[in-house]
Amino acid sequence: MWSICKKELNQFFSSLTGYIAIILFLLINGVFLFVLNDSSIFEFGYASLDKFFELAPWVLMFLVPAITMRSLSEEFRAGTFEILKTKPLSSWQIVWGKYFSILIVLLLAILPTIIYIITIKALSAQGGIDGGGILGSYIGLFFLVAVFAAIGLCCSGFTSNAVVAFLISAFSCLILYFGFNALSKLPFFENGADYYIEMLGIDFHYRSISRGVLDTRDLVYFISIIFIFLLTTVKNLHKK
Repeated sequence: MWSICKKELNQFFSSLTGYIAIILFLLINGVFLFVLNDSSIFEFGYASLDKFFELAPWVLMFLVPAITMRSLSEEFRAGTFEILKTKPLSSWQIVWGKYFSILIVLLLAILPTIIYIITIKALSAQGGIDGGGILGSYIGLFFLVAVFAAIGLCCSGFTSNAVVAFLISAFSCLILYFGFNALSKLPFFENGADYYIEMLGIDFHYRSISRGVLDTRDLVYFISIIFIFLLTTVKNLHKK
């Protein structure tokens, strides 16, 4: 499993693609948080990173599919999947190896955003920030990227075309993140069903953890979604 993970990381950082993806994530967030007036932290008036945690999911919806789109589709296209299957590795080990490599890349992209905390703390009038809320938001962000990574890896296993894999996984992330929230707003569900429909979406549980409260239901939801998509990926590899 770790040999697969190491191979994927070496392949990802052997070209400029990996570095460009991480730089773009930081650059887009930096522009929105510190340059544009409508979303600037300076215009917000409070020592808070709420704007960052509201923006990050939308950026990750496209960044994660861009990272995962070649994970399995390239193996199918190049014919190296058959060689990979001859190795003493189970389908689960292959999937876990690729999944952990994606998570490591995404964590490397998120890690530099800690400088935002240092900046906000230095600029705040009182010299203090809501540490508990920010920690909860980062935990929520970790589970968010973990779910998006599982979705992207699963979608990459359905096609040998990386572009198609990107489009399918970006659309799937969008639907699972925002679709149920939008569906719950329909007048047809105003009889009380709107709350339960909204609970099916990632956004509901992401916002819940971002408040700084770790609810068991949110953790079970994220772990279940990750397991379902990874299991689907393994089943798909068995068919291949």
